[in-house]
Amino acid sequence: MSETGISLDTVLDGVAAVLLVLGALMSTVAGIGLFRFPDQLSRMHAGTKPQVLGLLLVLMALAFAGRAWVWVPVLLLAWVSQMLTAPVSAHLVGRAGYRTKHLRPEYLYVDELANVVARQDDAGRPAASVVDQRNVPQEDPSDIHGRD
Repeated sequence: MSETGISLDTVLDGVAAVLLVLGALMSTVAGIGLFRFPDQLSRMHAGTKPQVLGLLLVLMALAFAGRAWVWVPVLLLAWVSQMLTAPVSAHLVGRAGYRTKHLRPEYLYVDELANVVARQDDAGRPAASVVDQRNVPQEDPSDIHGRD
């Protein structure tokens, strides 16, 4: 115990608690963003960006609370796997949503994918002829709120 009466365990518990609360807040913000944003692409952004940082903060809290070096590689592996899979899965879901017209074009500032998709068939291969090429995807009129 130090002269002020605060032990190292108390400080580490305090740091772990602060990190845990901040990580929970980041994950909560990600969850709220999934409901509040208007279209699929915005919701994916809200779901992946703060969630990865929230997970990092929670894992750091676990490292401080565990007080053992043996947990650090395991926690680091969990965070790195999340860093690798979250952007890839968001990209694939976004591209699939774009191809199935689950987006709201008025929210797109630049639509770089429209011409690429229009020149491909349903399997993703280049269209055989100009006749096979489709028009740029339009908004689905039955999807009033832009949600699935």
